[in-house]
Amino acid sequence: MIDTEREITAPFVPKGDKASESDHAASTSSTTPSPGENSPIEQVALTVPISDDPSLPAVTFRTWTLGIVACLVLSFLKQFFWYRKEPMSLTSISAQIAVVPIGHLMASAITDRVFFKGRRFEFSLNPGPFNVKEHVLITIFANSGADNVYAIHIVSAVKVFYKRNLSFFVALMVVVTTQVLGFGWAGLFRRFLVEPAAMWWPQNLVQVSLFRALHEKDKRPKGGLTRNQFFLVAFICSFAYYVLPGYLFSRLTSLSWICWIFPASILANQLGSGLRGLGVGAFGFDWSSISSYLDSPLASPWFATANVAVGFALMLYVIVPAAYWLNLYKAKTFPIFSDGLFTSNGQNYNVTAITDSKFHLDLDAYERQGPLHLSTLFAIAYGLNFACLTATIVHVILFNGRQMRELTKSAFQEKKMDVHTRLMRNYEQVPQWWFMSILFVNIVATIFTCQYYNGQLQLPWWGILLACGLAMFFTLPVGVIKATTNQTPGLNVITEYIIGYIYPGYPVANMCFKVYGYISMKQGIAFLQDFKLGHYMKIPPRSMFMAQVVGTIISAFGHLGTAWWLMDTIPDICDRASLPADSPWTCPGDHVFYDASVIWGLVGPRRIFGDLGYYSSINWFFLVGAIAPVLVWLAHKAFPNKHWIGLVNMPVIFGAISNMPPATAVNYTSWVLIGFASGFVAYRYHRGWWSRHNYVLSGALDAGLAFMGVLLYLCLGMEHVGLKWWGNDSEGCPLASCPTQQGVVVKGCPLV
Repeated sequence: MIDTEREITAPFVPKGDKASESDHAASTSSTTPSPGENSPIEQVALTVPISDDPSLPAVTFRTWTLGIVACLVLSFLKQFFWYRKEPMSLTSISAQIAVVPIGHLMASAITDRVFFKGRRFEFSLNPGPFNVKEHVLITIFANSGADNVYAIHIVSAVKVFYKRNLSFFVALMVVVTTQVLGFGWAGLFRRFLVEPAAMWWPQNLVQVSLFRALHEKDKRPKGGLTRNQFFLVAFICSFAYYVLPGYLFSRLTSLSWICWIFPASILANQLGSGLRGLGVGAFGFDWSSISSYLDSPLASPWFATANVAVGFALMLYVIVPAAYWLNLYKAKTFPIFSDGLFTSNGQNYNVTAITDSKFHLDLDAYERQGPLHLSTLFAIAYGLNFACLTATIVHVILFNGRQMRELTKSAFQEKKMDVHTRLMRNYEQVPQWWFMSILFVNIVATIFTCQYYNGQLQLPWWGILLACGLAMFFTLPVGVIKATTNQTPGLNVITEYIIGYIYPGYPVANMCFKVYGYISMKQGIAFLQDFKLGHYMKIPPRSMFMAQVVGTIISAFGHLGTAWWLMDTIPDICDRASLPADSPWTCPGDHVFYDASVIWGLVGPRRIFGDLGYYSSINWFFLVGAIAPVLVWLAHKAFPNKHWIGLVNMPVIFGAISNMPPATAVNYTSWVLIGFASGFVAYRYHRGWWSRHNYVLSGALDAGLAFMGVLLYLCLGMEHVGLKWWGNDSEGCPLASCPTQQGVVVKGCPLV
């Protein structure tokens, strides 16, 4: 342990630096703290260096070139794979690795001539060896491309599902404004969510570990591997292995053995299916499936993983089975696990029949077809989202309120800073008015777009202001949860709920309000997470700001262009009824988004969750969410010696299944087991191995999967070369989606 910590706190010394070691020591001696000043968060202290070399250039020709290319490539790939049945977890780590040899090649091949020498605009295409600060900024560009552009769901829903007109310009304005609006919220709350050591953003430690593995000289331990060697071995294994679940043996995505034993039993199929049932005993050996919705389990701290596990088990193994077999909300009429919309007799709901020519709810047609019904799991999932919202607010007030008050009081005072914040004070900070200018311009542009193109977007100007108010209010509490647990409670449901009550019957208005109220907040949190990465790696804040703004705008064009192209070139994309059974273009995330627009926008919450609806009792979850953190807080005060009580996080428990659907049971069971092996077993009993290799392993698995996934599609997928055999059939649970109510007739299901 002592040797490991000493090695981790060593400063960055780029390979091949022209400066002598003495010059380097002179430049860093004033910014290298003593080991005792390390972060109070143990995972951060074991991973993040506590030194800095301010002389390293960050914004260079290599930064711009490789950053923009990485952003465009990842934007294309991320959107391309997002429409597929199992969306690939394509992170910026793949670009983070790929640019290293290219960066070193550019450093050795490009001229080091200085242009406009002695003038104000002096620059060089090759300022020296490829260094870690350039690498971080390139990764920030890549992060922008690797993040999902949520507003694309609006485009997919309108063009593909509703089959209505939406011009490219209007779509572009919505995408760009929703992506950039988050800078305003990030600017408002960066002092609270970036500078404090307690806000440690666990996901960033994966990339910090990888930067160190790729740039630091690492002495090979006796009988072990250096970080670089370990990464290379894990990367090759991940790359080679993905041929199995990605092409040769796709059943590895979900091994549902209960269904294999009882293939003709509806009950066994419902219990055992990892993709369309409760996933009892199901496990996946596919990293794409494991990390596709919950991010890497290796990056999640164990207490957060345990909270997710409790929430998942409570939902899928207690609440849903009890509700289903008690036939709550006519549960047996519908599949036990589904994101579909149904009539009262279990048939698929015809949404087109209740939509008039003005893209509004036809009340007479709705009365004729009857009220809309949901699977019990889908309805309860919405209830837990309600609980998560109120639990987030109450939890942050009770457990983080004092810290927030202290930070507010000291906002304009000198205070004791942690080592990383103190080192960052050596750089020129981003002025607050930069953030506020972006916020103001975006709000004005959004109001203009929604008013001028109201026929396509339906959302009035006051809806924009209300959405921005919600985003600003929730950025801080949601940011605290994300920064400490690596889980993100969403605002998607509450935004839909509010606008659905105020402005019912307008599905596009509902979608736009959700995107401006939810995604601008989520983007703000993503920017804050990137700021913390720059904070850990000592990147000049203004350089970070530049990379984030430019990368975000480029990624908006990249994602929208890719989505538009796919919708124009793939016949029946997202149409499960028309697509072949083995087609990968089923768009699970877009289906859930579309269903939500029908529930909250077209039909409206009053006719589903209100006094005119069938699911009005779901609203009690709001109260449950508000009370639960109070009980935990009281227990924590009553039993201060019980440390584990303070780790119970009700927003994470309630929000555990916020991705379900489209996430399935096997996504969770596999994720929890691997998270336990990493966060509990390895961290507690093999701390030295964990500190050296855990986050590096996560990056290697992501990168190997990404490269092989792209290669398989380019070589085989584009040519429609498939392999048909038992191992590539479905998971073997054909009856998992069958209802169990007597007399309900569904194609492919036996009569009960």
